Amino acid sequence: METLKPKPSERLRALLPEIWALVAPRRGVLALGFALMAVNRVAGLVLPASTKYLIDDVIGARRADLLLPLVGGVIAATLVQGGTSFALTQLLSKAAQRLIAEMRRRVQAHVGMLPISYYDSNKSGTLVSRIMNDVEGMRNLIGTGLVELVGGLVTASLALLVMLRLSPVMTAVTFLALVACTVVFERAFRTLRPVFRERGKIYADVTGRLTESLGGVRVVKGYRAEPREAAVFSEGVGRLLANVLKTLTATSVLGLSSTVLLGVVGAAVMYVGARQVLAGHLTVGGLFPRLPGGAGLPDRFRGHPAHGSAGRPRAHPRGAAGAARRPGPAADRVFAAAAG
Repeated sequence: METLKPKPSERLRALLPEIWALVAPRRGVLALGFALMAVNRVAGLVLPASTKYLIDDVIGARRADLLLPLVGGVIAATLVQGGTSFALTQLLSKAAQRLIAEMRRRVQAHVGMLPISYYDSNKSGTLVSRIMNDVEGMRNLIGTGLVELVGGLVTASLALLVMLRLSPVMTAVTFLALVACTVVFERAFRTLRPVFRERGKIYADVTGRLTESLGGVRVVKGYRAEPREAAVFSEGVGRLLANVLKTLTATSVLGLSSTVLLGVVGAAVMYVGARQVLAGHLTVGGLFPRLPGGAGLPDRFRGHPAHGSAGRPRAHPRGAAGAARRPGPAADRVFAAAAG
């Protein structure tokens, strides 16, 4: 009889005491991080809100006397936002890295106390990879991941209140778009989560076998097992490639969905907003931040300079050049011989 897997809510409930044990000693850091995050998000709303006054009051009403105070307020808010972003990175990212280092020490000490039979059933290279890589997820708990999640909720709540005050109809259109985005992203992440978990296991298995093969190269050559090791490594790389291709397919579908949804929402906002302006229920300055490409559109939907479409990471040319230089002359000769 198969054992039933616990539900995600049950697993989370069982992990709550362990999560609290990690968070409790760092309550002060997290509290300060949340305070900085709140200031950061409020300051980030100044720029999109200022466009309404720029178009309606400064340009529309010819109030040139309001221009300098408005620009000064935007500059001040930008400085506050930049300073709080810097402080958040310094505070939470360093705390997360200290936690990761502590967890690596604890995991290594625990694995070192296990009996010999455990090492007989697990590759040493796999254990090395798991000890070094599995704790990386702690940065989402103590680092900027949790604060970014709460910050997004705070920003959405503040923006919802402002939008309801300006135009309930436009807010309803935006809210329906948010619900559609939530459904699409939830289905996509339901597919991607197990794929990413499987990738970590595959990567640990492949690197573990490779580490043992290179470490015991004399034994491998003594038994003339080079072809078998190459076949095992090739099979592992194939499994890793299949996993990566599956991930790329899912992320490309997610990018397509978000792009199409953004276009449909932009068209709906333009239509409804224009009708509201013509009817006198909304000003041009109130419509501008809601339009696609306006100052109020978040970078994650517009395409941040550091990211591609739909938040996909963009390769950095200096990182690629560094990777190309890294092997060195000896490895270059080996790779050239293999290619020839």
